[in-house]
Amino acid sequence: MLTLEDCIALSELTEEEVLAIAEHEHIPDMAAAELGSYLMLTADGQCRVSAMIRDDIERAHRLQDYRRAALLRCCLRHFLQNHPDAAHRP
Repeated sequence: MLTLEDCIALSELTEEEVLAIAEHEHIPDMAAAELGSYLMLTADGQCRVSAMIRDDIERAHRLQDYRRAALLRCCLRHFLQNHPDAAHRP
């Protein structure tokens, strides 16, 4: 049986990135790992993941959860360092 950690390791994403997808899509962490893994295999998947993280940052700002917004900015920075093509928005 695969654990959440196993699925995250197979997804090309970090735990924080998977959690950002889960937050954005309002789905369980395991489903987010599966979705993230799938998205990373699609042509525009990296851009979609970065857009999700950006949306989460904006939502955190609207809720005045600046700590969460800062954590998500770090998550986005890391994601863009590892997936530079995601910086180019469609």
